[in-house]
Amino acid sequence: MVTLLIGKKGSGKTKRLIEEANATVKTSNGNVVVIEKGAKLTYDLTYKARLVDADAFKIKGYDALYGFLGGMCAGNYDITDIFVDSTFKIAGDNKDELKKFVDKLNELSAEANTAVTLLISASKDELPTDINATLEEL
Repeated sequence: MVTLLIGKKGSGKTKRLIEEANATVKTSNGNVVVIEKGAKLTYDLTYKARLVDADAFKIKGYDALYGFLGGMCAGNYDITDIFVDSTFKIAGDNKDELKKFVDKLNELSAEANTAVTLLISASKDELPTDINATLEEL
């Protein structure tokens, strides 16, 4: 299952991600991973969540991000949840590419039995109407 947490810049998406990731760690029977651009969430997330800096692994673009997520799921079958902060800063803000990425991510999510939440700096009307994800707008 892929969830898009959407809202304009400054709407509280990252704060919500921190709350959800910390709550998920408490109930998960596996591992929770948070991917961010830069190392700004280090002190906000519980140490039980795996925090990954996309810049440290030179992740740029949707294909690179998908490959990274797929590799994580292939290497660790215990990942139950993945949260990606600042998706557009990591992969780019091309909405058509986002739709293709979400479609592929839905397949990966189902195969790996992993919930994926992407933070998207956009409003609902800025996204493709046929995007195959749960939308939560702030």
